[in-house]
Amino acid sequence: MLNSAGEIIYVGKAVNLKNRVRQYFHSQKNMSPKVKAMVSHIADFEYILTSNETEALTLEAAMTKSLQPHYNILLKDDKHFPYVRLDEKQDFPRFEVVRRARNDGARYFGPYLSAVTLRDALSCIRDIFPVRHCKKDIAKAIARRERPCLMHHLNKCCAPCSGKVTREEYHKLLQSVASFLEGDTEPVCAMLRQEMQRASDSMEYEKAAQYRDRADAVERMGEKQRAMVKTGAERDVFALARDKEDDVIFALFVRGGNVIGSQHYAMDSYGETGGSIMEAFLQQFYQDSGSIPKEVLVRDLPDNCGELEAWLRQQKGARVELHKPARGEKAEQVELAYKNGMDAIAKQRELEHRAWERGEGALARLCGYIGIEEIPGRIECFDNSHIMGRDTVSGMVVFINSKPAPKEYRRFRIKAQVNGDDLAAMKEALTRRFERAKSEDSRFTALPELLVIDGGRAQLDIALEVLNEQGLDFIPAIGLAERKEEIILPYQEQSVILPRGDGALHFLQRVRDEAHRFAISYHRSLHVRSALMSELDGIEGIGEKRKRLLFDAFITRDAIAAATLEQLMAVKGMNRPSAEAVHKHFHGGKSGRSDGAAGDNKDKEDQT
Repeated sequence: MLNSAGEIIYVGKAVNLKNRVRQYFHSQKNMSPKVKAMVSHIADFEYILTSNETEALTLEAAMTKSLQPHYNILLKDDKHFPYVRLDEKQDFPRFEVVRRARNDGARYFGPYLSAVTLRDALSCIRDIFPVRHCKKDIAKAIARRERPCLMHHLNKCCAPCSGKVTREEYHKLLQSVASFLEGDTEPVCAMLRQEMQRASDSMEYEKAAQYRDRADAVERMGEKQRAMVKTGAERDVFALARDKEDDVIFALFVRGGNVIGSQHYAMDSYGETGGSIMEAFLQQFYQDSGSIPKEVLVRDLPDNCGELEAWLRQQKGARVELHKPARGEKAEQVELAYKNGMDAIAKQRELEHRAWERGEGALARLCGYIGIEEIPGRIECFDNSHIMGRDTVSGMVVFINSKPAPKEYRRFRIKAQVNGDDLAAMKEALTRRFERAKSEDSRFTALPELLVIDGGRAQLDIALEVLNEQGLDFIPAIGLAERKEEIILPYQEQSVILPRGDGALHFLQRVRDEAHRFAISYHRSLHVRSALMSELDGIEGIGEKRKRLLFDAFITRDAIAAATLEQLMAVKGMNRPSAEAVHKHFHGGKSGRSDGAAGDNKDKEDQT
């Protein structure tokens, strides 16, 4: 189904396409809001004929996943988790980490939903099994008679590149690793304990300790994978958990009778039935997947369960059972997945509530304290920074809908010689900001709905003065004095002091601290640049060569400043006019291009 712009908004399948399409345009009494909205946007149809229902299901799954139509039930989280791949067709294969399991004849272990679990598995393989991990071409290495690498000397590789290991011996070793990755750790542990005892009997205690440590590591690995089932089951378990707002499918992945991982997936379902959501999820989840288990357990049977099971069988190339268990350990696993899904929704709701309390909720409380009726969508905060009056700058940070908006941040290099006067610097920055808005500068046209000034009563009064001068006195403004964390309100002598644990105060502090950080970072970048420029750069007649000559002769800036005219003239390369210019710069006024002129030139680089 396509809308008037030619965009695909829905993909569906049916045995009788005419009947399926016609039902959308009959009475809308029993239609869900999603279907009513979709029908109102349908402008055209396109269709593809297939030879059977399984082929139609395959095509629907592929198109839904690739096109992401707006009105289809969509799997929000489309991550591809890592697998361990082993290509047993090779003579001396290595274990690889890949993101997709494909139907390429290779053997896949996983998926590993935890990077820690995957890292532990690979670490155990390296420490316990002497299989190769390098990408070396074994045939070429044998032909060239290359020497084994360091891993062989550390007893962590059997060195097939040396030609001393047969294909049968190497593949026998691979089977042990494969059993280990499938969760069967007991044979490996028993073998390692036997080797440990044998080494101990031979009084090779260091080797025995190595075998002991390896056995302990394998046991710990097995404990991480151990679950409640005792059989060698291979299955995926899915349960739909939902409340009035969210739909989540929780998955348990069981391999070799052990739960190797779990994951939850958020769904865009538009209020569809559980069977419809599960059908859409399984299609998208197993599309192009080379790792389909023998058994798929669900809490809500998908619509067209028989077709879906046939499609899964076709995808896997082997028998797949899709069913809803009624009793026993399988039903317990499904209920466990459901409980975990509801818990995931509860945790997400708690996180959302905390985020609201820190953001919009805290801002709403702040509005109540300072007497603003509407919650401001755009908040601007100003702060100044300088060192001993030098390189004075002002920073403007912006919060939109209670969140920082770094693209809206602006910085001002103060042009006036304020000499550390914070009020003068604040006035210049605010004046320039709002003058740019009046001149319709696209970077400043959006006006704040709340202006926050880092400072006390004096700084706030300056802000109110600028707003009045610019005809913007309708913009509310407050100050935040850092000493007692007081909120300074305009035209009110009494400040507002909130409890230290109040969310409104924490929000205001985050805004103020972000402005402070932004202004300091800009000031530091300017200060570092200006510190590299010598005071001599502003003196007429003193270029790079004479500057170097003066520093070679006098070593320090203070020594140059204390030198007499005769001493300056005595420096090789200096003439009388240049010596007089230097002397005059440090004694009784500045000549030529003064520091002030140099500063004016730098101000041309102002980045507002």
